Amino acid sequence: MNRLPSSCDTFVVLPPLTKYGTVIFGKNADRPQNEVQEVVYIKGGVGDSTVKCTYITINESPTSLNSVILSKPAWMWGAEMGANDKGVVIGNEAVWTNNNEGDGDARQRRLLGMDLLRLGLERGNTAEEALYVITTLLEKYGQGGSCSELDDSLFYHNSFLIADPTCAWVLETSGKIWAAEKIESGYRNISNGLTITTKIDKCTEGLEDIAKGMGVWDGCGEFNFTKCFSSGGDDERQWCGERLLRELSSGRDFHVTHMLRVLRDQGSRICRDVDDCFPTQGSQVSCLSKSSLSVHWFTATPDPSVSYFKPFVFTPRAQVSPHTKSPEDEKKREHHLYKLHAKHVLKSNNEQITSVLREIEDGCLAEVEEFVKSYDQGAVELSKLDTLMKGCVETEVKLYG
Repeated sequence: MNRLPSSCDTFVVLPPLTKYGTVIFGKNADRPQNEVQEVVYIKGGVGDSTVKCTYITINESPTSLNSVILSKPAWMWGAEMGANDKGVVIGNEAVWTNNNEGDGDARQRRLLGMDLLRLGLERGNTAEEALYVITTLLEKYGQGGSCSELDDSLFYHNSFLIADPTCAWVLETSGKIWAAEKIESGYRNISNGLTITTKIDKCTEGLEDIAKGMGVWDGCGEFNFTKCFSSGGDDERQWCGERLLRELSSGRDFHVTHMLRVLRDQGSRICRDVDDCFPTQGSQVSCLSKSSLSVHWFTATPDPSVSYFKPFVFTPRAQVSPHTKSPEDEKKREHHLYKLHAKHVLKSNNEQITSVLREIEDGCLAEVEEFVKSYDQGAVELSKLDTLMKGCVETEVKLYG
């Protein structure tokens, strides 16, 4: 399999390490230079009989689809990360494995890992249901195809971190082969290598026999998925991410602001600026609650260290700004917010604007937290948040003049 620059990280922290007993998810999407990542809201409902994904058409679910918010490369159908209105979030990573022929040949146009992610969000009402959706479709259709609009050599297998307000699942794949580990407490992160070893809670039927038939396991000792199928990864960044989670959650008061710090960490290369060969093109943080509102924060712009995380809450009449939707008739697909952010922040290195953006973000974090408390007490109506993200995007646009 073609080896690419290592990129992308996904994180989750669960009770009892979080401040309010929520599940906090975060992801940086590191993608090719100049690839625009848009943030779009797609209302759920009954779909057509088939759905055209990035490369192939598959049968649509006969049941009603969930509403989803997605951060996605503008050229593809699938998404790097996102959330649905049932409280499920998913992020995916490129991984390198030794299963690269036949069903494992990622050069063949099948479902992208990012297509599988979107399908999991649209069809899964819990993290475990989303896991079932992804693995069932993976086994039926396989995964593969170029993951870049302009570079046909960019292809890989995928891992996923799937979470809801009660638990998280790590799903790792090699062609149509997969293993999944359930995470019920503490923290977990994935980067660009397989991490599931001997704790396997769900997997491909007959996985051990398949591994023996492929000659990657001799049947002796405890079966280890990573040892059998991995062909490498970015261990250093994986360890750095794990260290950050361990340190920031040690007080058992891990908060959304802590996850923002993780995603903005440049020393570990978890955060990459636009000059990197694989810059961070978009970021997401989600706070998932069993008893209250779940809130999702997106940059819709590159480099989270100089970007403003804008909040979104699923409401019956939720909206996002057209300024984060890429035009289909432009070659570069640069949406309005992307253009303004590039001009006034990325290219000008304007520290004053970056400081103002951080102040706006801090104020927004506090306001959203207060709203959630008031909502729990029955003092405000959910409709007040219909245009929450739309308003935040427009505030940022006005700042740029």
